Amino acid sequence: MKDNKILPIIAGLVTSCIFGFSFLFTKEALDTIDPFDLLGFRFITAALALIFLRCIGIIKIDYKGKNIKALLILALFQPSFYFIFETLGIQKTTTSEAGVMMALIPIVVTCLAALFLKEIPSKAQMLSICISVLGVIVVVLMKSTDEKGSFIGVFLLLCGVLCASILNILSRKLSISFKPVEITFFMMCTGAIFFGGISFASHLLKGNLGNIFVPLKETKVWIAIFYLGILSSVVAFFLTNYNLSKLEASRAVIFSNLITVVSIVAGVLIRKEPFGIYQIIGTCMILIGVGGTNYYGEKKYTISTNRDVKNH
Repeated sequence: MKDNKILPIIAGLVTSCIFGFSFLFTKEALDTIDPFDLLGFRFITAALALIFLRCIGIIKIDYKGKNIKALLILALFQPSFYFIFETLGIQKTTTSEAGVMMALIPIVVTCLAALFLKEIPSKAQMLSICISVLGVIVVVLMKSTDEKGSFIGVFLLLCGVLCASILNILSRKLSISFKPVEITFFMMCTGAIFFGGISFASHLLKGNLGNIFVPLKETKVWIAIFYLGILSSVVAFFLTNYNLSKLEASRAVIFSNLITVVSIVAGVLIRKEPFGIYQIIGTCMILIGVGGTNYYGEKKYTISTNRDVKNH
């Protein structure tokens, strides 16, 4: 019994570390490789890994009679738009800032759910959202005026947050018709075609098609592609599904907050990125806001469910 309780926690911690370090590996690779080349290699690696798992029978995919058009719309936001904004944003900011901005996804999801799904947040959730927004303002506005590139990077990351949040809303509806592994498989294959195509076309137009494989001479690029394509896109997916199957949502969501902490630690300790007092204050405000939004959202859901049970 103890193992059954400990394993999901271990899975959650490992997943948080994988996602948290993904910003670091992306940043490291971007020192050498073009963003679209990195994305192309990343998704081709992930797609090939999932195709292999399908061929040997570990995962089962069946799209027969299902709404593929809906999946295409989802794939437009993620991986297409989301990873363009995230990767270009990371290129212009720090690993730490990328982790901080991505922590806003639950906040934006709550706002979009209120707008499109009529899931109105409680007053406590609204207060939590305001705290997170103020945290972002602290992180962004307190940056020195000579960091214009970083301002653009933060804006791109916020666009990525919006795309990831839209994905979350769309996934709720698609989960009725598709299994999580079917959605992931489609996204990875779409990403491979989309970003691989952009990378190929870009080099073809420049007349340097042979240069597409030049960055692969760097060991750190190979490591980044393996990490992002296999660990972040495949291994973390299975661990996340295992974690969600064993823990209630209110406990599972806690691990997502650790991603920000891991990314900050990785950026500061490994890449020696600056992380001043204003960033610490802003990050704490964002995490408090995210935690409050999740906590009061779960509490509201529990009260509503109990009320429905009594009425029946």
